[in-house]
Amino acid sequence: APMKDNPAYKGEWYVKRISNPAYKGFWEAKKIANPEFEDDDALYKYDDFGFIGFDLWQVKGGTIFDNIIITDDIAEADAFAKKWKALSEVEQAKKKEADEAKKAEDAKKAEADDDDDEEEKKESEEM
Repeated sequence: APMKDNPAYKGEWYVKRISNPAYKGFWEAKKIANPEFEDDDALYKYDDFGFIGFDLWQVKGGTIFDNIIITDDIAEADAFAKKWKALSEVEQAKKKEADEAKKAEDAKKAEADDDDDEEEKKESEEM
């Protein structure tokens, strides 16, 4: 399409700047002295965590969380990791066995369903 000149065009549009003589800079909250304030470095430390919560968004349902550790002791964390790894390997082996058993069972069911279809086909041909 051909371009036509626009005699009313005055250039690219931009926002007009309005001067503000009362401008004092970016707003910052007032800092009020608090003589009762005491900085507590151990504010987050507890002798015992009774509960822990997770706020998760997940797509796949049925997710289970277990074996959670909260510690600041590296030796304790390493011992827990070794114990968890051994348990995890056993769980994976059991899951693999269960999956293979389910796959074999599904294959048997599919084979039985195929046999039924052949019998129905023969019966319908005989009629």
